[in-house]
Amino acid sequence: MTLERGALLHKRYRIVEILGQGGMGSVYRAVDENLGVDVAVKENLFTTDEYARQFRLEAVILANLRHPNLPRVTDHFVIGDQGQYLVMDYIEGEDLRQRMERMGNVTEDEAILIGAAICDALAYLHTRKPPILHRDLKPGNVKITPDGHIFLVDFGLAKVLHGSQATTTGARAMTPGYSPPEQYGTARTDSRTDIYSLGATLYAALSGIIPEDGLARAMDNTQLTPLRKRNSKVSRRLAATIERAMGIDPADRFQTAEEFRRSLMGSKTKTQLLPGEYVIEPPPGDAVEDFRQGAIEKASQPSVVDHKSVIPKVSAAGELPVFKPKRRRRKNRRFVPLLLGALLLLSFGIVAFVRLRPGDVPPQMKNLFAPIMEFELPPNWGFSLPAPAPGGTSTSQQLPTVTPLTAQPTATATTVVLTQTAPPTIEITPTVENLPVPVATALGGGTGQVVFASTRSGIPQLYLVNADGTDLTQLTIVEQGACQPSWSPDGLQLVFISPCLGRADFFETIYNESSLYVINADGTGLDQLTAAPGSDFEPAWSPDGTRIAFTSVRGGFRQIYSLDIESREVTLLTNTNSAIESSQPSWSPDGSKITYLVKRVGAYQIWSMNANGQEAVQITRSGQDIWDYLPSWSTDGRTVFFNQRRPGAFRPWLMQIDLEDLSQEPRRLNFITPIEDVSVSADGYWLVFEGMDSEGNREIYYMTVAGSGRTRLTNDPKIDFDPVWRPLQTP
Repeated sequence: MTLERGALLHKRYRIVEILGQGGMGSVYRAVDENLGVDVAVKENLFTTDEYARQFRLEAVILANLRHPNLPRVTDHFVIGDQGQYLVMDYIEGEDLRQRMERMGNVTEDEAILIGAAICDALAYLHTRKPPILHRDLKPGNVKITPDGHIFLVDFGLAKVLHGSQATTTGARAMTPGYSPPEQYGTARTDSRTDIYSLGATLYAALSGIIPEDGLARAMDNTQLTPLRKRNSKVSRRLAATIERAMGIDPADRFQTAEEFRRSLMGSKTKTQLLPGEYVIEPPPGDAVEDFRQGAIEKASQPSVVDHKSVIPKVSAAGELPVFKPKRRRRKNRRFVPLLLGALLLLSFGIVAFVRLRPGDVPPQMKNLFAPIMEFELPPNWGFSLPAPAPGGTSTSQQLPTVTPLTAQPTATATTVVLTQTAPPTIEITPTVENLPVPVATALGGGTGQVVFASTRSGIPQLYLVNADGTDLTQLTIVEQGACQPSWSPDGLQLVFISPCLGRADFFETIYNESSLYVINADGTGLDQLTAAPGSDFEPAWSPDGTRIAFTSVRGGFRQIYSLDIESREVTLLTNTNSAIESSQPSWSPDGSKITYLVKRVGAYQIWSMNANGQEAVQITRSGQDIWDYLPSWSTDGRTVFFNQRRPGAFRPWLMQIDLEDLSQEPRRLNFITPIEDVSVSADGYWLVFEGMDSEGNREIYYMTVAGSGRTRLTNDPKIDFDPVWRPLQTP
């Protein structure tokens, strides 16, 4: 039974669309409502007890695969008589068949890179213990992401070989032209089956024609047309490599995927690339949107075979399907609206001529245009300027008065130039879902104000706003940008960094030559704290107001330092080697500890140390598959909030860990994602954070620590980021 759009599968996966359908089931795009990420769900409709047992066994093995050219299997389950389901990363982009339809034949260089990338993935699969066969390799299962990376997708037919087993009981899928003869019926299959299918995929990509079917060739009903006869531009060495991979007898093919990869790379003088680094020209954005049907080929659906040998009906070679680019057809679709627009403009021109110059209309045509000439326009129609008021004073609407900012840079900050600007306007439309929930104290701990960075003026600057969206004030107008603000404990000063050219993810390095600056809460008193640029960033003001912890690469790699505000003396807190980088310091409310981010062996984890840098303790233990970052303390000092996400383009979610019992695992908070870079209000009731609206705009939101009263604070098409609650102001 095909799942409908919007259906909730397994109480977790919300179906978004059907990516493809075949005789064995469907592939869906869905949203994992637990993690807030897009996934691909592969459905298998065979539900006997034997299939269910085999499915569970093999799904566990697939879930342990980790390779840069393979999506990760993240979940699997069986639902009674309904089906078996495999959940994988959803790979955005176009598949190879869609690329061929859009562009025609791929180039020789692209074919080599695609083949090498898929060979790497196959070599990884075939050398697992037990080995894994893909068994459905074809253009529709090769994906090219928007950044040009290549993935082998759709493990719904993958087979794990146990012991000496080299075939499968039950259903198989064959795609004529791409499946070797041994895949039909009950013949033995092994790793060379995938090598044949990859050769056929590259043959089709280079020629635009699906090759003659393998079983028909084995029965001497047809022969493989030489690749160079289809495309004379293909080099002889590459054609010979691909045709060898498509040998009828498995013994005539390459015996391993690595052997096939070496032959591909050697077919043309090219630099040897590292595994996982094969990248081709990415598809344009509009092509990705057009081709979202994605993971299963619609024109060559697999047929289901159960213990039977089937000879497909094969046309003559000249009648084989040809991939035709769609560019011309897409251009033709634009002709109709262009023609309609031209006719509309011509009609307006005729009407304007008849109305404005009726005397020039030929007598013989006046009867034709009489309705237009006699039609009376409303007296206020048109674009006319208002009449001047008595005394020559214009009655046009007055522009709002601009209140100049009074920032006063000091002599130590000569590179910062301040000018006047008009504060922008923020509007919040309350809904039932975002109405604030009353608490015992005022919103935000007394002041109810938030400072944040925004690119709304072109380059990031700091803004201060009330929690109800009123009194938005631009605090900085720094020539090279400002971001990453942190309040002094009395709420009267801010430390920030500049230059800041934009928002960066935590693993990126764009704050080159940045320094620390301090200003008063009204934008005056600008002062540069770290005079010598050393890529200082991520400042955090200590609760006693005497020090600022910050990240710097002044020593060659990321480490955490402490700045004494009075003496301007800088002290190194994390004295490690370049294999261990530290960043994102966050003070405990009592100032005795600092939580921070540690990167080592490709993993990002949260650690804690004393304020002097001693007694470092790891408090989260996620590995390379999960990143922990951006720690932030609760006001009572008992827990730490932090972000967590999977590597790649995944939405971050919010985690919480109890520091009084580190034996317990961190707890994921079931809030709407994405939620990132949280700041806790002084009263401990509210979180302000970076979120995203339905159109993908990054905005500032706040809500209670329980997740209720979610309210959008900013509403601007530009990027708003780095929000921080203002502390309670001391008298």
